Amino acid sequence: MTHHNNATNASTETDPWADIRPFMDHEVADVLARLSRDNELLDALTRFRLPRMARWAPSLARVFASRAVRREVKDVTTVYEFQMRIAHYMERMIRTTTDAFEVTGLDKLDANGAYLFIGNHRDISLDPAFVNYALYQANRDTVRIAIGDNLLKKPYVTDLMRLNKSFIVPRSARGKRAMLAAYQQLSAYIRHTITEDQHSIWMAQREGRAKNGIDHTEPAIIKMLIMARRAAERDMVFGEAIAELKLVPVSISYEYDPCDVQKAQELHDIDTLGSYAKSEFEDIRSIVAGITGSKGRVRLHFGTPVGSDMATPDEVAAEIDRQVIGGYRLFPSHYLALEALGEAPELVARKAITRQDRERFNARLAEVPEPLRPYWLAQYANPVKHKAGRLTL
Repeated sequence: MTHHNNATNASTETDPWADIRPFMDHEVADVLARLSRDNELLDALTRFRLPRMARWAPSLARVFASRAVRREVKDVTTVYEFQMRIAHYMERMIRTTTDAFEVTGLDKLDANGAYLFIGNHRDISLDPAFVNYALYQANRDTVRIAIGDNLLKKPYVTDLMRLNKSFIVPRSARGKRAMLAAYQQLSAYIRHTITEDQHSIWMAQREGRAKNGIDHTEPAIIKMLIMARRAAERDMVFGEAIAELKLVPVSISYEYDPCDVQKAQELHDIDTLGSYAKSEFEDIRSIVAGITGSKGRVRLHFGTPVGSDMATPDEVAAEIDRQVIGGYRLFPSHYLALEALGEAPELVARKAITRQDRERFNARLAEVPEPLRPYWLAQYANPVKHKAGRLTL
């Protein structure tokens, strides 16, 4: 794997992105030491790995957890080494929770090029993790990951994400002026990363996961991406500003989503109650469920760079959508959901469905509470309709 030196040109005096960028190599030791003493992280680990001790002897459980953290990262001194530890767990996760992981399209991209991968969003942590693992397997450098600050409510979560080359997308800035300044800073960082650092990035095509299974790019993201170029060149050419970022749409398809019932519950509550009340640790639980839950087959497709022949953010968003939907792999679970809804029977590819596929699908559906089933089925059926041009967005 190629390895960029994360400590290049780092000094606190000339570090305009210090509060949003990933950690650099010279910061790793202090961050890891801080994490090994973070009581909230240690409590979270003990609740997950030592639940009985956490309940009856929390202080002792924390001691065991702290020792385990220190032992795990004992020889880690760089971001690269930290990610190699993650790769080990990623390999185990793929082996134990997926039936297959397929990557297409990556071989058509320059191995030494820096790209802005912009993808559909189904899982908080796994979407970029699968992109990273595909790059790792191809002996390419991993990406810097865009992550919303709404997910970073705990200091230890922020530390872990920034250690894993994540940078922070502002979503909680108050007031138009503060939000504008935050997005200008973000746009400048993204442009600098691609054009100067020559380092690839992954970001989602929209804010939040597509809980209804409908992938759609927000044009506002495209507007944000070109803010830095517009600030530098008042007479910029839109297509050139897009082309220099080397946007590559990425499409990830999961045969089964470990968070499908939780997503159905949220959509049900919004429909019936008018709103959904997210619990305090729900995002963390979603991350854990995504990692540990059964996913069936997973397919990751890399598209081709968006060209300079684009004239508006809407055109760019439409091209990303075209490539994401075009590269999306439909599995038997998608066709079976459409069949169960009784919609568009001509789109159901029955020859692609085996008896085992049907039994597995029915077993999962049987575990879904009755009121949530229409929402559960829709999130699997919608990609079939979307691919066939049967959805109106």
